[in-house]
Amino acid sequence: MSASDARETNAYWGRSDLERAIDAALAGAGRDLNALTVDSLAAVDQFHGGGKPSTDRLARLARLKPGMRVLDVGGGLGGPARTVAVEHGCFVTVVDLTESYVQTGRSLTARLSLAERVRHRVGDALALDMEGETFDVVWTQNSGMSIADKERLYAGFARLLPRGGLLVIQEPMAGPTQPPIFPVMWARDATTSFLRSPAEMRALIEAAGFRARDWEDVTAELAGPSTGAAVPAHSIGRIVMGDAIDDITRAGRRNRDEGRVVMIQAVFERS
Repeated sequence: MSASDARETNAYWGRSDLERAIDAALAGAGRDLNALTVDSLAAVDQFHGGGKPSTDRLARLARLKPGMRVLDVGGGLGGPARTVAVEHGCFVTVVDLTESYVQTGRSLTARLSLAERVRHRVGDALALDMEGETFDVVWTQNSGMSIADKERLYAGFARLLPRGGLLVIQEPMAGPTQPPIFPVMWARDATTSFLRSPAEMRALIEAAGFRARDWEDVTAELAGPSTGAAVPAHSIGRIVMGDAIDDITRAGRRNRDEGRVVMIQAVFERS
């Protein structure tokens, strides 16, 4: 049984004709729709703080190796998954609760001839059904901010990994100044935003059965709309959020400058 509200999630994030909108944005940015690459897609399929540079940084931090089996939880349109498959030689399963993202992600993956290395499926981060499958890495970028029961989330990740397996995360967390200014990318108000401080997050992840290998505050380095970066006209943020992205960006600048939201990248080992 799903532990998250799939209807609410799809209502907030989902969009109809998403692939058509993405193609229009790519064409508007001068991209060749018949010769797409992970780099040419980056503005429209890396829907998280910092875009593709943050994915590249996180992959380097994790020290991914060819052949690793990666589960990308909350992987959206699959930009990070395709990047990890192409640039690091991994096999990736993307799980996301937003159906239009899974459908569009699957199509984009096929267009890059990556269907044998990247799979997409609808799934709930709090009720992952991966019976019979094994993974070396659980990867998640900006996917836990709307989840209140983080203890359950990370306990579920631990069950999917063998001893020595890696949990690789990028996550907005509560800064020393509270509360955050809304709207943020994942929530219009505080009723659907569940940030905890870095100290709390690290403690609860370790309590779930992990040992921290790397823990880095990348707030200043990896700007995104929720930390105040400008949003290009032909970007997934503007496609999905429309004109609301401007208020999100303004609030994000205050959240970053006033220390209300911080961005953490971390790698844990299953102990």
